[in-house]
Order: sequence, then structure tokens, then C-alpha cells
Amino acid sequence: MNIEEEIQSTKFEDNLHKVVINLTYTYGWLTNSLRCHFEKHNLTSQQFNVLRILRGQYPNPATVNMIKERMLDKMSDASRIVDRLVQKGLVSRCTNNKDRRAVDIRISDAGLDILSKMDVEFKTKEIFKNNLTEEEAGKLSDLLDKLRG
Repeated sequence: MNIEEEIQSTKFEDNLHKVVINLTYTYGWLTNSLRCHFEKHNLTSQQFNVLRILRGQYPNPATVNMIKERMLDKMSDASRIVDRLVQKGLVSRCTNNKDRRAVDIRISDAGLDILSKMDVEFKTKEIFKNNLTEEEAGKLSDLLDKLRG
């Protein structure tokens, strides 16, 4: 279905206005499509993102600032997300041996286990495989990069 049918409107100032509406709508659609996979493991999308960042760093630790820099949603409160993941036993927080003011954050075995399960349960590409070819996905990604300039 095209965006006009989805939102039941054809009133756009121009194609640039239309693309903003389409991107916003598509972001919501994608978020809703992924939400059930995260909720199954009692995670939010931001918590999942932090776990993936920490798995990429593993076995090395990360800092909250490094996590903030790498997060997809730059408006997220990384410290609070890390606190919640510590409460769930999915990450650990300890003082850095070289700089007592710094805090090292590492993904725990439980965090690695959840991500492994999620890797098996679903692949992100499954959401699009019936709608986009590999080539179209590459073109779309390139256009999105260009949009952010």
C-alpha cells in the first residue's frame, strides 16, 4: 500500500513533504514490527541496541559515553538504559582499574545468551525480504545516507 492509502490523504506540499511523512510513518511501522521480538525477552529497542553494542565490544568493556555515541536513538538516556540492564543481570558495571572515575560496562553471559536466542528467532531482513530485493535495499540505504548528507 502506498503512503496516500495508508494515511488516507493526498495533500502534500511537494515530494519532499511527502517523503518526510513517509519516513515518519515507516519508522512507526518498523518499530511496531520489531516490538514483539523485543517484548518477548522483556527488552525495549533501546536496551536491545545497547546489548548489541556491548556484544560488538566483547570481551572489552565500554563506557557510557561510547555507548551514547553508537546508539541508533541519540535521544536515549544511555545511563538509565544501562542501569535497567544491570538490574536484569544482562550487563555488569565496575570501576575501571586505570581510571577510578571511569566505569566499565560489559555484557554478561545472560546478555549474550538472550542475543543468541534472538539471533535464531528472527533476522531483521525477514521484515523486508518479500518487499525489497537486495539491490533495492542497497539503493534505499544509499538514498537514506544521502538524505542525512
